[in-house]
Amino acid sequence: MEIAIIVEGKNDKARLKRVLDDQVPIYCTFGTPGSDQLDKLRKQVGPNQAYIFTDNDSSGKRIRFLLRDVFPDAEHIYTRRGYSGVEHTPLEYLIEQLEKAGLDAHINYPAQSPASSWSKDEF
Repeated sequence: MEIAIIVEGKNDKARLKRVLDDQVPIYCTFGTPGSDQLDKLRKQVGPNQAYIFTDNDSSGKRIRFLLRDVFPDAEHIYTRRGYSGVEHTPLEYLIEQLEKAGLDAHINYPAQSPASSWSKDEF
């Protein structure tokens, strides 16, 4: 299944690129999209499965509402209330939300540091 993720802005896109495979296209609304931007997004996403990942604030909710009309079959990914947007969401939480959406195959998991790979049972 080919996928595409839609976010609000370039900083959100940059944040997701840190944990997603380079082959996953991420498109930006660049704020509240007008009809021209919505048409452009529809063409960019094409037949791919859309995933909408906007901020959990009033602007993000408004954008999500507009995108629902254009992408009625889209999967919705949410960041936790209290995080100031996707761009400031901890990477661990982003990964958790992407896993919940079933995107495990597209996640680039960060390498564990050697210090965190031991357990107290080993000593």
